[in-house]
Amino acid sequence: MGSPSGPPFDPDDPDRARRERDTEPIPRIDPDDGPGYGSGARLSDGPSFSDDAGYGDGPGYAGEGRSGRSWVRDPEAGYLHPEISEEELAGLRADASGATPRRVLPLEDEPSSLVARYLFPTERYRGEWKRHWVHLVTPIIIGVAATFVLGYLSGFLAGQDVGALTTIAVLLWFAVMGWVAWRVADWWYDRFILTNKRVMVVNGIITRRVAMMPLVRVTDMKYEQTPAGRALNYGTFVLESAGQEQALREVKNLPNPNELYLRVVEEMYEPQAVEARLGKEQDEAKADDGA
Repeated sequence: MGSPSGPPFDPDDPDRARRERDTEPIPRIDPDDGPGYGSGARLSDGPSFSDDAGYGDGPGYAGEGRSGRSWVRDPEAGYLHPEISEEELAGLRADASGATPRRVLPLEDEPSSLVARYLFPTERYRGEWKRHWVHLVTPIIIGVAATFVLGYLSGFLAGQDVGALTTIAVLLWFAVMGWVAWRVADWWYDRFILTNKRVMVVNGIITRRVAMMPLVRVTDMKYEQTPAGRALNYGTFVLESAGQEQALREVKNLPNPNELYLRVVEEMYEPQAVEARLGKEQDEAKADDGA
């Protein structure tokens, strides 16, 4: 029989206590001995964290973290999402002066009687716009010029004792002013309409014309502004569709083109955001009415 391996036992050996400590078996850890370990955990298996590890009231993960924002566990998604405080939401609301960072204006609640007849029951109304007043510049200039010219001509002919020509000049002035009134009425009944499903243009007094394009078929959209359009805030919208024949392609002299562009694009790409914003605005309006 050979001798056992290792040095012989020496009670005065100074390193004996250290060797005995290093060769002790690793004990099992009691779950109550320290926070963050589950029951039956062993050091050899690595730390086993409980479900609440890292999300308790310890430093850095308290109800108010370093960013001042509390975090809430989503049991289905398995991740944390921030719970935005009222102070943070205050920056998104209008202040006392009415200023707000929102880049789109509030939507109208109900369509006008002119537009309502062209909407089906399941369609959600988003807004209607008349063309910019610059659309009436040409008829108004013609009316003003005709008033001065024919008025001067009528006075001149009256002095020449030519009654028939004076009557013709007066009738011509009435005809021009009637045409101007017709153009103003046509401008009043001309509407650009946006819903959650399509864009429409309705115009005409006696002969009514209705052109529309589904939003799902719009492949490209742009608006153009001349220097005068930028100064007076109007522009021309150009809609491109997947089809070859387009009933609605170019709409001229629309007011607030950037606002309208954002409306259409938001309705095309973020319809859920529009619905959520409208629902929040309705709730706030009801709360204000109740107060």
